[in-house]
Amino acid sequence: MWVLLVVVVVAVLWVIGAYNGLISLKNQTINAFKQIDVQLKRRHDLIPNLVNSVKGAMDFERSTLEAVIQARNQAVKVNASGPEAVKQISQAENALSSALSRLMVVVERYPDLKATGNVAQLQEELTSTENRIAFARQLYNDTATQYNTKQQQFPTTLVAGMAHAAPADLWEIEDQAERAVPQVDLSRR
Repeated sequence: MWVLLVVVVVAVLWVIGAYNGLISLKNQTINAFKQIDVQLKRRHDLIPNLVNSVKGAMDFERSTLEAVIQARNQAVKVNASGPEAVKQISQAENALSSALSRLMVVVERYPDLKATGNVAQLQEELTSTENRIAFARQLYNDTATQYNTKQQQFPTTLVAGMAHAAPADLWEIEDQAERAVPQVDLSRR
């Protein structure tokens, strides 16, 4: 009788521990996703300042500026939740990253513009923000992978339904241009 009682108590404690572990990882995954959102907001707030700083000197590069503004507005509009959130936000942010890259290439062609302190400072802020976004994405993917792995492991998988655990999507690079290996030329010309 005591043995059966001990087995039942151990089983109940294990179920409680597994359930709480899944809930903890689920909440950590949600938090990590929100940290990406915080950094994306920071980037979204920096872009209008950068565009305004370069607008006057780049009148004939209007299409590049408009592409950045449009991509930013699209990224800000994405208000996705649920399983498709990562994919929708990722697509919008990848488009914005691509437009920003084109803008930075154009800014490089204007030494006078690049020499102004305001543009240089905004470029530095944007670079810092891009690094923060990369770290936040890495944290999210690490946490989501732990959460997904825990859900799939036996015997925790038996408790996953009770914890309403659903696999978390990972943040992936979908733009083939971002996957391309950068060309580095160190030769002296």
